[in-house]
Amino acid sequence: MSSTAIHIETYGSGTDLVLIHGWAMHGGIWQNIRDQLSGQFRLHILDLPGHGFSSHSEPGDFGHIVRSVQEKLPENCIVCGWSLGGQVAMELALRDTAQVNGLVLVSTTPCFVKQHDWPWGVESKFLQFFMENLHQNYRTTINRFLTLQTRGEREMSGTLAQLRQYFFERDQPDYNALLKGLLILQTNDMRQKLSQIKQPVLLLHGENDMITHASAARWMDAQLRHSKLVMFQQCGHAPFLADPDKFISCVNESYYSE
Repeated sequence: MSSTAIHIETYGSGTDLVLIHGWAMHGGIWQNIRDQLSGQFRLHILDLPGHGFSSHSEPGDFGHIVRSVQEKLPENCIVCGWSLGGQVAMELALRDTAQVNGLVLVSTTPCFVKQHDWPWGVESKFLQFFMENLHQNYRTTINRFLTLQTRGEREMSGTLAQLRQYFFERDQPDYNALLKGLLILQTNDMRQKLSQIKQPVLLLHGENDMITHASAARWMDAQLRHSKLVMFQQCGHAPFLADPDKFISCVNESYYSE
């Protein structure tokens, strides 16, 4: 099986904090909080396979993505994952309990798609729409996705402008990587694994998130052994953009030690 070249940018010094972006995104999405966080942590900002500056290689499934990131993890680190990146972070914590000391799960859900026993997911046709339209109308489809992420924001236009600016700074992700990512979102269900996570978990979630419902975060908080949930009022899917000061304060409070 071929190895994937994971692009990583490192900033600052201190406790190692790994930042993992969500589907279709890239590491540049964290730049508005990068400088402040790097004053307290040694940041490792990566691009998932086929995203940003990282190459894509097969099979590109969830296990492959997790292994690709796991190979690059520093020792004794905190892993912060946003959305799909949060699922990667959870799996890393389960696979390597000695290496991963804690988690920050941002706008994360154990199951993206609605099930008969899981009312807090999106309809499967929502993801099917993106699969069908990505190739034909990439920019329009992505813009719809970005707009959806900022719904329910106090300052939606400002957050959306920032999200668009950061996103389009890098080239289009690999098409096959995007499709494989959507398939992961459609099929991954980590609900049964949550109680096995031993590390402390900080849950940061927008109250008005249209992609990963706030009730999913509350459910996770009830299942995890050691967790703290912080809700961001009048906030959608990207709390680190909507309220960066509160986001940084929460991370510092949980994991920064002088």
